[in-house]
Amino acid sequence: MTTRDLTTDLEGGIAAASQAVRAGQLIVVPTDTVYGVGADAFSPTAVRRLLDAKGRTRSQPPPVLIGRPETLDALVADVPGWLRRLLGEVWPGALTVVLQAQPSLTWDLGETHGTVAVRVPADERTRRLLDVTGPLAVSSANRTGEPPATTVGEAEEMLGDNVTVYLDGGSTADAVPSTILDATGSSPRVLRHGAVALETLHAFNNTIEPAQDAP
Repeated sequence: MTTRDLTTDLEGGIAAASQAVRAGQLIVVPTDTVYGVGADAFSPTAVRRLLDAKGRTRSQPPPVLIGRPETLDALVADVPGWLRRLLGEVWPGALTVVLQAQPSLTWDLGETHGTVAVRVPADERTRRLLDVTGPLAVSSANRTGEPPATTVGEAEEMLGDNVTVYLDGGSTADAVPSTILDATGSSPRVLRHGAVALETLHAFNNTIEPAQDAP
């Protein structure tokens, strides 16, 4: 287990993290929302290791982070026009979209029912890492039921030796999680309210339904 300070050694941190990913190990990375624990999205063993570290089952598959919006079309079957326009405005940023996955993809993220949740984070350092590693399965860096980590120390306290490389980017800018938008059906709906407001989403599609637990 190693910790690399991205403020003093960005390239060394990216190299160490990408090596761990290639070996099927877990890494912790800063994002524009909270710290995330990540693994190679195309390694079922690594994804299983991620779920085990968090104390989750296959019924709670992790989202996938990508470094560039253009990568989305390689992962999903179709992107509605209104959603493509929305993503053009808010990505990179704190909006996770759930879409039908490309059926040809050879991965196993868990019980996804043929869908995938995808986001382009706004943290430039993490996007540079993603350019090297390719898509990563990334979930908040905490044990299930615990608050998401906003510092690398909090992540290490919860995940310990389950993670091979911790990338320290300082305190995350915002502890508010990403908004999750399900666009798989004819009636798009918010699964989790977060950093991107419903009003912003409605500017592109006013039929989007709020989350069921919304006040």
